[in-house]
Amino acid sequence: MNRTDRLYALVEGLRAVAPRTRSARILAAQYEVSVRTIERDLNALQQAGVPIYAETGRAGGYGLDKSMTLPPLNFTPAEAVAVALALHGADGSPLHRAARSALRKIVAAMPAPEASAAHELAGRVRYLFPADGAASDDFALSPTDAVPVLAAVEEAAVRRRVLRLSYRDRNGEISEREVEPTAFLAGRHGWYMAGWCRLRGEARVFRLDRILAATETGERTPSRPQYRADDSYARWYVAQSVALAR
Repeated sequence: MNRTDRLYALVEGLRAVAPRTRSARILAAQYEVSVRTIERDLNALQQAGVPIYAETGRAGGYGLDKSMTLPPLNFTPAEAVAVALALHGADGSPLHRAARSALRKIVAAMPAPEASAAHELAGRVRYLFPADGAASDDFALSPTDAVPVLAAVEEAAVRRRVLRLSYRDRNGEISEREVEPTAFLAGRHGWYMAGWCRLRGEARVFRLDRILAATETGERTPSRPQYRADDSYARWYVAQSVALAR
């Protein structure tokens, strides 16, 4: 378990047993780390605004003030990531720390499976540049026409399903292809979907507002070790494509 997942799990675990407490020794054994690591994690959560308190004494330990936490939230993974993207706009502002604290509280209040899925989905969203909205483009869809397309793309990304696309490139040429969605990217002209294009047999980037139609095939996307959203090749490829008009 990496540190981010452990922090989420610590909050959720303390919330579940509140108002009882857990000792650092028990938490360390549970997450298979040292007591010092757990104490450092708990201190980081306290600094971020999570209402964790410590009770001293032989029967003491760490607890979470249940009255200060949110009840379980029925956020879908996509909804949680959408909130995270909105809060991303606070980066660099005086409310930067408050935004991050709010996001941690929301995720901590989600059921564990949904929180884990949201964390995985968020890991496939990249900001290369601020997404300022689509540039003037004769081939781009109108916002109204894009609604059903975006809904299909979102569903396929969350469920990890192959998409069948009708796509119009920057030259106005239309092609039909199957794509394995990998990540979403914010570029200079708006949002893009990176993925493995079966028609071309390589990684490609698609401007979302140029997807004319999108249908989920129901096929689960296979693992492709040669193309991961977070490896150096993908970053280089996407940076080169931010003419991003394929």
